[in-house]
Amino acid sequence: MPPKFYVTTPIYYVNARPHIGHAYTTIAADVLALRARMQGRDTWFLTGTDEHGQKVQRSALAAGVTPKQFADEVSTSFRALWQRMGIRYDQYIRTTDEEHRRGVQQIFTTLYERGHIYLDSYTGQYCVSEEMFVEGPPGTIGPDERPTETVTEENFYFRLSAFQKPLIDLIESNQLAIEPESRKNEVLSFLRGNANSGAETVRSDTGVPYVPGALKDLSVSRTSFDWGIPVPEPAAGITNQKHVIYVWLDALANYITALGYGDTSEAAREKLARFWPADVQLVGKEIVRFHCVYWPAFLLAAGLPLPKKIVAHGWLLFEESKMSKSRGNIVRTETILDAFGALRPDLDKEQQDRFGADVLRYFLLREIPFGQDGSFSFDALLTRYNSDLANGYGNLVSRTLKMVEQYFAGAVPEAGLSTELTLATTEAIRQVGDSLDRQEFTAAVTACGALVTATDGYITANAPWKLAKDETQRERLATVLRTAVKAIRILTALLYPVLPFTTEAVWQQLGLGSLRRAVENGEMVDLTHGGFPANARLGSLKPLFPRADKETLNRMTDAEQTPGAPATETHAEQVDPTTQSLAPMTEATPDVLTGAAEPAAATSATTPVKPDTPQITIDDFVKVDLRVARVLVAERVPKSDKLLRLEVDLGYEQRQVLAGIAQFYEPEKLVGRKVVIVANLAPRKLRGYESQGMIVAASVGDGTPALASFIEDIEIGARLR
Repeated sequence: MPPKFYVTTPIYYVNARPHIGHAYTTIAADVLALRARMQGRDTWFLTGTDEHGQKVQRSALAAGVTPKQFADEVSTSFRALWQRMGIRYDQYIRTTDEEHRRGVQQIFTTLYERGHIYLDSYTGQYCVSEEMFVEGPPGTIGPDERPTETVTEENFYFRLSAFQKPLIDLIESNQLAIEPESRKNEVLSFLRGNANSGAETVRSDTGVPYVPGALKDLSVSRTSFDWGIPVPEPAAGITNQKHVIYVWLDALANYITALGYGDTSEAAREKLARFWPADVQLVGKEIVRFHCVYWPAFLLAAGLPLPKKIVAHGWLLFEESKMSKSRGNIVRTETILDAFGALRPDLDKEQQDRFGADVLRYFLLREIPFGQDGSFSFDALLTRYNSDLANGYGNLVSRTLKMVEQYFAGAVPEAGLSTELTLATTEAIRQVGDSLDRQEFTAAVTACGALVTATDGYITANAPWKLAKDETQRERLATVLRTAVKAIRILTALLYPVLPFTTEAVWQQLGLGSLRRAVENGEMVDLTHGGFPANARLGSLKPLFPRADKETLNRMTDAEQTPGAPATETHAEQVDPTTQSLAPMTEATPDVLTGAAEPAAATSATTPVKPDTPQITIDDFVKVDLRVARVLVAERVPKSDKLLRLEVDLGYEQRQVLAGIAQFYEPEKLVGRKVVIVANLAPRKLRGYESQGMIVAASVGDGTPALASFIEDIEIGARLR
């Protein structure tokens, strides 16, 4: 059998619809899967959605639907986006799938029967958004930078502490490979504990000191909510409470339940044995601990092999902040597909989407070294597209093939090859292969760019347009163009995993048929200087990468700033108001942002003037949803002397709200204070932040805002009527 290759993305949590941060990981996995298929490897590419947990249950309650309905809707949006982008996964798993439930209950039972799970009770600080307990007193700020909740529960616990030394030794010896090195060191630091704290240390088998007991046992069940997979027998029989399995044990198990773990059929056992362990597991750096500590510990306890390599990428930064729903700085992938797809009116809608996806794939992999944080901007995207794709690869292909068409009537010359490009193509093949083996996508794409430059230089130096004017140079002309065309064939094959749609078009223009079909049929792609049959003729030539101008930039910017507006009129789509970036607000007056009424021109310092405001009906009033909220975070907005960014807790969810009160309130004194917000006000964007509501305040004297407050202790989330 051919060698296998199993690559996974994290399964994406269904608390929000997909954005380019999700696309980044999925694109990287798709590139690795396509490359493995080009090598003739038996490939399995897994992605999916993580759909259980308290956060999903609360979000569904706030939306007025069941958790399953909520998960169905968001999961569908992920699959729809991958379809638009042409992502070729082999399996899409959902943690609500019956096969997954069966597998999770099997691994829980295995761990319990092996003595790795026990029952106990615990009081601690729980971070709802990250679905994890954290160390600290009440009010501790969790990993999501929000106060934790104090939770007392009976839980089943996994004996994580027993795996401290084995994990250290496995990671130190690279039997469990973690990349990049910075993430490996982060995990090892967590496992070792503070060896410099004065606590007694011992040394691992690799000679590294660590603090025994620094790794605590892990809660693997919850009783405070029921949206999850029930703890199975026999463990369930030792308690009279209903436990659901901890969302991270549930989610992490997907990598093996997708292959049939928990299914006793022969086919399932063969599939699991064939593909596990995973060759590469891609994760974001914020979930490294779950994948590099908890996940391998679960596997060791269950007697299963560890993944060969876990690779963590950095964050996409927009305006120097991580893209996130709470910050209101999310960029929708659809915006980019629409804007660049509009450059190709010769294509149908599906093809335009795939063209736009190629542009995004190239930019993310070329611009951002995998493993590091990287900045995203529409300006940088446009610049990279024009320089590398329109002026680079696209121009090279178009001008070379046009000369073949012009000087040889579209027939690829039969002349011999010049050795002038041999070194460049050989080096590109080596660098791309080595770089993708190390998941260094930027280096791989850069190596392709170097071959573009070398081939361009070869053509310029040999000036075929001049050779064509001299009949005695006909053989030399044929050699130059055949050499250039063969270099383009190799370049196109190297770029196929990154630009699958466009390279398929180039392959057909080269007269070589369908590259995609060859790869899907398991045919290994020839990366030698051969590859052209005798009497080969070019296919129909068409433009590849039309130059993008400011209009493309405006399409993207406008789409992200206008509620529900697509990047082009022909590509309208359903937009989720919880994840889009919306129209900018003005910063002119505090009342726009706080709800305080503008001060009327007073006739005296003590005599208020009756406001001249229109009457409303009770039906109008009940449309306004006024809610009590507690301020969790308050900070100044950079480069603004008026705005504060607040994170508030409504009880059923947490939100970000901007308020024009920076000149009147000190941010640190607002934390913990209860305020009133207009909860159903349409979101708006200002200075890169989305404001999801409005703080209610009165206007005093010369317009100083005074926040509405209460004498009584009012429950957060209570509605004002």
